[in-house]
Amino acid sequence: MNVEYINPFIEASQQVFQMVTGIKPTLGKVHLKNSPYPSDSVAVIVGLTGKLRGQVIMSLNIKTAISIASIMMGGVTIDAFDDLPKSAIAELGNMIMGNTATILFTKGIGIEITPPSLLMGEKITVSQTSMRTICVPLNLGGNGKVTIDISLEKDLTLY
Repeated sequence: MNVEYINPFIEASQQVFQMVTGIKPTLGKVHLKNSPYPSDSVAVIVGLTGKLRGQVIMSLNIKTAISIASIMMGGVTIDAFDDLPKSAIAELGNMIMGNTATILFTKGIGIEITPPSLLMGEKITVSQTSMRTICVPLNLGGNGKVTIDISLEKDLTLY
């Protein structure tokens, strides 16, 4: 998979996290994932269309999601992962993908993104049939970690 396609996702993720939460995430080892693969208990899914087609899944555990949502809401104490923190985490995924789309556009790669979907559950398994998945792990220090799985169609020879 072309690094030209992946770097904008990494750049946008790090920029948005720092801007929204004040946390500068460190990049873990980027690697390919084989399907099916497990996901954390909270997953934000955003679809991609245009020159790149596929989906991005931002996954994290509930404790990390609550911590990030609390920071996004000005340090408000969150006792449960209910509608407000769910909305904050979905919006975080939307902001990351919006910034990614902007970065890709400046490189001549036009994409559209779908509204984010939030999925919750224990032992979530993701299965991609016709796409390769690149895993971008982000370490948030004491606030946990977030994994961004970028799944793009395998045949990008047209671009």
